[in-house]
Amino acid sequence: MLTMMANNGWRITDQRKTLAHIFASHDGYLSPKDVYDQMCVHYPGVSFDTVYRNLRMLSEMGILEQFYFMEGGLKFKANCLSHHHHHLICIQCEKTLTFEYCPMDKLSELPGDYKIVNHRFEIYGICGSCQAGATT
Repeated sequence: MLTMMANNGWRITDQRKTLAHIFASHDGYLSPKDVYDQMCVHYPGVSFDTVYRNLRMLSEMGILEQFYFMEGGLKFKANCLSHHHHHLICIQCEKTLTFEYCPMDKLSELPGDYKIVNHRFEIYGICGSCQAGATT
């Protein structure tokens, strides 16, 4: 993450090192508030706006992925950069499975005169474990 920041012209400050460490040490999704709360432990004077702006810029660079949860709002996760894939996400426990099938491969005609440069595709549902827990 730090290398990608540097490659995009960012100065690698202690705050940005901490931000990278937060995502490197967390496997799941983090809301902007979660990140802010962790940053405040080390930098009590950091503003929420600064944290949010950095998250948004990291997402625009492709370093972080952002997901919208119905109840949980916007959350971020370190981007899986190894290959192109999409996600199945449980809306209860946030368990995530990747799948290689890309629906864009099946779209032959799109409206308008667009050159596609990027796309996102997530499927939200309830995983088998959460379904089983709801029936007991």
